[in-house]
Amino acid sequence: MGSSSNGAAGNLTAKGNEVVVDKGVDFANYFCTYAFLYHQKEMLCDRVRMDAYFNAIFENKEHFRGKTVLDVGTGSGILAIWSAQAGARKVYAVEATKMSEHARELVKANNLQDVVEVIEGSIEDITLPEKVDVIISEWMGYFLLRESMFDSVICARDRWLKPTGVMYPSHARMWLGPIRSGQGDQKMNDYESAMNDWHSFLEETKTYYGVDMSVLTKPFHEEQRKYYLQTALWNNLHPEQVIGLPAVIKEIDCLTATVNDILTVRANFLSSITVEKTRLCGFAGWFDVHFRGSSVSPASHEIELTTAPSIDNGTHWGQQVFLLHPPLRVGEGDDMMVTFSMNRSKENHRLMEVELGCEMRLSSGKQLQPLAKKFYIE
Repeated sequence: MGSSSNGAAGNLTAKGNEVVVDKGVDFANYFCTYAFLYHQKEMLCDRVRMDAYFNAIFENKEHFRGKTVLDVGTGSGILAIWSAQAGARKVYAVEATKMSEHARELVKANNLQDVVEVIEGSIEDITLPEKVDVIISEWMGYFLLRESMFDSVICARDRWLKPTGVMYPSHARMWLGPIRSGQGDQKMNDYESAMNDWHSFLEETKTYYGVDMSVLTKPFHEEQRKYYLQTALWNNLHPEQVIGLPAVIKEIDCLTATVNDILTVRANFLSSITVEKTRLCGFAGWFDVHFRGSSVSPASHEIELTTAPSIDNGTHWGQQVFLLHPPLRVGEGDDMMVTFSMNRSKENHRLMEVELGCEMRLSSGKQLQPLAKKFYIE
């Protein structure tokens, strides 16, 4: 849920072998959200997010002092302002929305207008007068890759970063782990209630208005099933809700990753249940990013920003929860082989589709029926 800058993903059409983006539709569906101060405030109030970026910048001033910086999707301008306060010679703060006007006022109010230049436009379209030493961006979406904003960061890097430059953050990882949760029962109840209501609606429509609408039952069922049972849920889980060993399912080096590297995320991993008798209610996905600098110019103080389940209030990213219906009875020592695949939605490149499979072998030796589910991150 980073600030916006990307003009290269969104509602898509095919033109020969080329993917064409409707930028107007993309702006309406995505960028416009970030033009509101209430949305910026939500991110600015995320202490985990703010502390990580603040510490990464001010504990590694050598990367900023006297250097040129590009802030991709500057939003309110906070990262650009910190970069200037850390001693940057010049900061280019690029923002695709009218939030750029607020950022410009904020920069001026902090007497940094001679250092920070706010540029309204998408990173794919703008031109800078020079290459930069640092690219900083808060590009991460739900489960890291939702919103596909990293595409814009890659574009900025390939166009404007010096060969000796550094990325902030420099690395990212995606995690997946087995969980227990009471949300599955509630979602199943909501789904069954929706279907019961539909059947009552069919009877009343036929009785009172003489129209049989039962032919629409199958599409309605699929629609409601997707909404209640197949759409990933946002949650801030407690660490005790993680009932087995989580695994890293994707690692990204921000200095070298390409768009092709992140179009699909695939992983197979083994996990074991680590708590006594409980219910496997599904899986949760989260991410962390690291500020390490580069091999040529390592950070003097490495900083981590994690969205893992927390005993505190967590982050505005939370975790993405993929619920199983029904949950499975499991216990300590039970093993599972998990398969995971995530692709961008064909209808909207910023949204994700997930296929998740699980083969469970109980400690007794019994093999449970393999599970295969499809989910949507919307």
